[in-house]
Amino acid sequence: MTVLAIDIGGTKIAAGIVTSAGDVVTSQRVPTTVGPEDDAESIWERLHAVCEKVLDAADRPRIQGVGVGCGGPMRWPDGVVSPVNLPAWREFPLRARLQDAYPDVPVRVHNDAVAVVVAEHWRGAGRGVADMLGMVVSTGVGGGLVLGGRLIDGRSGNAGHVGHVIADPNGPICGCGAQGCVEAIARGPALVSWAREQGWQPGAASGSTANDVAGDSATAKQLADDAMRGDPIARRAFERAGHALGVGIASAVALCDLERVVVGGGVSQVGPLLFEPLERSLRTYARIEFARKVVVGRAALDQNAGIVGAAAFILAGDRYWSPQRTDDL
Repeated sequence: MTVLAIDIGGTKIAAGIVTSAGDVVTSQRVPTTVGPEDDAESIWERLHAVCEKVLDAADRPRIQGVGVGCGGPMRWPDGVVSPVNLPAWREFPLRARLQDAYPDVPVRVHNDAVAVVVAEHWRGAGRGVADMLGMVVSTGVGGGLVLGGRLIDGRSGNAGHVGHVIADPNGPICGCGAQGCVEAIARGPALVSWAREQGWQPGAASGSTANDVAGDSATAKQLADDAMRGDPIARRAFERAGHALGVGIASAVALCDLERVVVGGGVSQVGPLLFEPLERSLRTYARIEFARKVVVGRAALDQNAGIVGAAAFILAGDRYWSPQRTDDL
């Protein structure tokens, strides 16, 4: 049994063929956008083309469905998407377009962070855990919630969105309009922006005498590299992010009585520079006895996690898709 699985983010579109065991037979990636001239249709055409390429690479297998993780917000489960980091898609009927392209199988679209969390619960660091929060710390901060071994969707499919838990009521304004969200502090671009405001110059920690990186093109990867070299501003940026994540996690644990929290995404790759302040913050605020037992760990799966989780919406739908919310059964 195989499915076509798709992961759509702000910077890349990935597609792959995934087996019932969660193995990726083949996968390919393309940039989500290639220039300011990209419109909704050109992005769709790029998505459809990469899907066709992976199907060809796998000798056109008979697929059992199409699973999709896409940046939000979206109307769920209708799959009408308006990703924050993809402004060309506003009210784009993603599920309907995929259903037209692949008419004989179910198409299920959910949030891309939820897909990563599902992958970690199904085949990764959360395997065998009944009650888990997963977080993806990257361009944004997304999350997903598994309770009693099942994905919890909530009324609109946004349950577990820990990125919009308030970590600092006096903190920066978030893209959602609230003040002090975890995402406003801990997402990659926010780390870079804060560090720049504090005087960080990319590459200075390596002994560079000139700053070759413009402020608007500096990246979280450059910030992480400098933090690992000992740059004090870069290190404080990750300390600040870790603190915010710990506060958000403490609130989620108290509310949901979680056994494990799994943290992935590009920003998490900095390792102890993020996880050590996260743990300190968590242990400061998670003081009630049951909350102190939670274990926080790094995601176990590689860059294919998004497509593995998207595949699980089809392959393990009994746990990761709500039958009462779908119209494809």
